[in-house]
Amino acid sequence: MDTRQAILAFSQSEKIKSGLIWISQSLELLQGLPPAERKGAERVLSILLRFVENELGPARNIVGGDSWEEIGNHIERAHNMIQSGVGHEAAIHLSRALSKVTNTSLKAMTALQERTLL
Repeated sequence: MDTRQAILAFSQSEKIKSGLIWISQSLELLQGLPPAERKGAERVLSILLRFVENELGPARNIVGGDSWEEIGNHIERAHNMIQSGVGHEAAIHLSRALSKVTNTSLKAMTALQERTLL
C-alpha cells in the first residue's frame, strides 16, 4: 500500500467506523420504541446506512482490495434487515463490517507509522 492509498484507507476507514458504531448503537434503541415510531426510526437508520455505504466507493476505487467488497456485502445485508423491519438482527452484520473496517484501518495506520507519517 503506497502512502496515498494508506492515507485514504485510514481516513475512509475512520469515517465508516464511526458511522457503523452510531448506527449499531441506534439499533439497540429501536427495541424500546412504539411500533409507529420504530418504523420512522428504521427509515432514518436505513438512510444513514446508505450514507455510510457511499463512503465505501472512494475507498474501493482508490485503495482497492477485497475487504471493501466484503464490508459492502455486510452493510447491504444489514440494510435489507432494517428495511424488512428486523433491524435488531442487523447488528451481527454491522459488527462484521466494523471488524473488517477496523482491520483495514489498522493496516493503513501501520503503513503510515512505518513511514513516520503518523
